[in-house]
Amino acid sequence: MRVFQIEGDWGFDNLKLSQRPDPVCGPGQVIVAMRMASLNARDLIVPERGYGRATGELPLIPVSDGVGEVIEVGADVTRVAAGDRVCPTYFQNWTSGEPTPERFSSALGGPLDGVMADRVCLSADGVVKVPDYLSDAEAATLPCAALTAWSAIVTHGQTQAGDKILVQGTGSVALFALAFAKMHGAHVTVISSSDDKLERVSTMGADATINYRTTEDWARASRQITADTGGYDNIIELGGAKTLPLSLRAVRPGGALSMIGVLSGLNIEASLGPIVARQVRLQGVTVGHRDGFNAMLRAMAQHNLRPALGETFAFENLKPAMEHLRTGGHFGKTLVQF
Repeated sequence: MRVFQIEGDWGFDNLKLSQRPDPVCGPGQVIVAMRMASLNARDLIVPERGYGRATGELPLIPVSDGVGEVIEVGADVTRVAAGDRVCPTYFQNWTSGEPTPERFSSALGGPLDGVMADRVCLSADGVVKVPDYLSDAEAATLPCAALTAWSAIVTHGQTQAGDKILVQGTGSVALFALAFAKMHGAHVTVISSSDDKLERVSTMGADATINYRTTEDWARASRQITADTGGYDNIIELGGAKTLPLSLRAVRPGGALSMIGVLSGLNIEASLGPIVARQVRLQGVTVGHRDGFNAMLRAMAQHNLRPALGETFAFENLKPAMEHLRTGGHFGKTLVQF
C-alpha cells in the first residue's frame, strides 16, 4: 500500500512517498481505509523532529487527522463494524478522564504512525463514528483542531450564554473556537491582521473584530467591548510569547487564558503580578479525549455545524499541501484526498 513516511533521517526532504505491506488486524483492532486527511501546524514540526524524543522513531508516517471506512474488525470488537465511517482519535489511549504520560504518548503522526497510508490499523477504542451529514472533507478536520477548540471553550472553559470570549487569529482552531463559543451563546471578539479575514469571521458570527496590525494595543481597544465585565471571561491564546502580555491585560479578574498556540515564540516575558492579583487561570489545552470528541460530534450534529474548508490536494501532493500550509494566508483547513 502507499504511504508517506519520514525515512532515513529527519527533515522535510526525507518525507517520501513509499510502500509498506498492508496491515494485519489483531484482536481489539480495526483496519480503516483512509479517504481524506487534514493538516495541522503540528504536521510541519514533526518531520524536523521538533518534539525531540517525543516525536517518535523512523520510519514514521506523519499526520494525525483524517477519516476513512472500517473494512475489517478483529476479535472482540463491538464498538464499530465494517462499513462504518470513522475518524481516528488524536490520542489513541485517551478515552476519558485526566491526561497521563501514557495517554499523551499515544498521539498519531508522532510518536505513533499517522494516517498518511492507504490503510491504517488502529485500536477499536481509538476511533469514533462520524455523523452522516458531514462530508469526508469536513469530518477529516475534526480530530485535532476541532477537539482542541472544544476543550478550550467547553470542557475547560465551561462557556455559558453571555460570556465574553476573545479568539486570536483565524486559523483552524480559532474558527472552531468561534463556532463553539457562538453555539453556547457567547459574545466573541476575533483579532487578526487581515481585514478580509475579519470580514469573513463577521459573517460566521463574530460580534466584534480588531485588526491587531492597525491597532497594536488590542487589549486597550477591547476595553469598551468588555466594559461591563472588566475583561474577557476566556481568551483563546494562540499567539504565545508576544500576545500573552496583552492577554493578561485583556482578561477579567478570575478569567482564563486557554493556552494553545506558540506562533510568536515559546519563551515568555510577562509579569506574574496580574496573574496572582487578579486570580487569572492559565489553562494548557492539548486536544482532548474520546469522550470529549463524541460530545463535540453530538453538539455539531444538533446545530448542523460545518467546518470551514480550504484547498484540497491529491495524496501524492502531500508535500505541496504542507508548503501551502506553511506559507499561510489560507482560510479553512488544508486537505489531502486519497
